[in-house]
Formats: sequence, C-alpha cells, structure tokens
Amino acid sequence: MKHVDQEFAYQSRELAAQIEDTLGEPPDRKHYARVVKSLVTEYANGSDFEDVNLLSFALADYLTFDQPAALLAQAKQYEFGDAENILSMVSCDDPEASIALEVVFERDPELLRKAIITAFLFKNKQRWTDEDHSLESLEKEDKQDDDEDEDQMTPGHNIDHLFDTRGDENV
Repeated sequence: MKHVDQEFAYQSRELAAQIEDTLGEPPDRKHYARVVKSLVTEYANGSDFEDVNLLSFALADYLTFDQPAALLAQAKQYEFGDAENILSMVSCDDPEASIALEVVFERDPELLRKAIITAFLFKNKQRWTDEDHSLESLEKEDKQDDDEDEDQMTPGHNIDHLFDTRGDENV
C-alpha cells in the first residue's frame, strides 16, 4: 500500500461522505444521477465552482483512470504537480463530461489536477493508505520508543562513561 498526501486522503474521505449523503438512505440512484449530471452541465458551461470535492463528485463516475500507478504516485503531493500530465492519464467517454474537463482545465488546471487525483483515490481505496495520526497510533509509537530506550541500558550496566571524570578541570 502506498501512502498519499494527507490532504488528498482527506479530500477522498470527504468525497465519499458527499456521495453517501447525496445517495441518501435508502440510496436514490436517480436523484444521485440527476445531481451529478447537473454538476457536469454546470462545469461544461463554464461555472466557476472552485471546490475540489464538487468537481471530483461531478467527474468521478465519468473518468477512466488509464494510468493508475502514475496517478497514485502523483497523489503524494497535494500542492504541486503537472495538471496536463494528470489530464493525459485519464479518459472520458461522455461528451459533456469531456467538455467539462476541457473547460475546467482552461480555467483552473490545478483544480482539475486535484479533482482527478481525489476521484481516483476515491474509486481506488484499496490501493492506498493514509498515515495514521490517531491517539492510539501515537501511543503505540511512544511505547515502541520507550522499549528501545530500555533495551540500551540494563540493570548493573556500567554508566561511569556518562559522567565527566575530570570535574572542573574542563574550564
């Protein structure tokens, strides 16, 4: 499993929540499809919604990820990347979604880069992992560090070398 930038991981989790909320309980696929189609139309018409998740939401079901390994490698840096290169790693069969891709690329290539990677991560959850910064994980790391420190010194260990044997002569 590969680690991805924390912001991409966050955006992917937010996209999942947004899709789940839109689907509703019980899932209403027709409503979901209308919302997605409406967003794609808005982006194709040049609307300037500058939200990574909204664009990811609109495009996630239309994109085909042609170079998954390269996209995963690009997910390691949220702030920097080559939008044109990312765009070349995906394809889209839907004419209106293709127009939306072109329009957004012309207006804000960086937004499109982030949205494509976010959509890829959402669709490929099994390929990546987020660094665990939970309290339990941090406590486990601290415990391992403590265990390593204890291994270095044993009872009865000669510790004379740790003290200054020349006293005030060092002045």
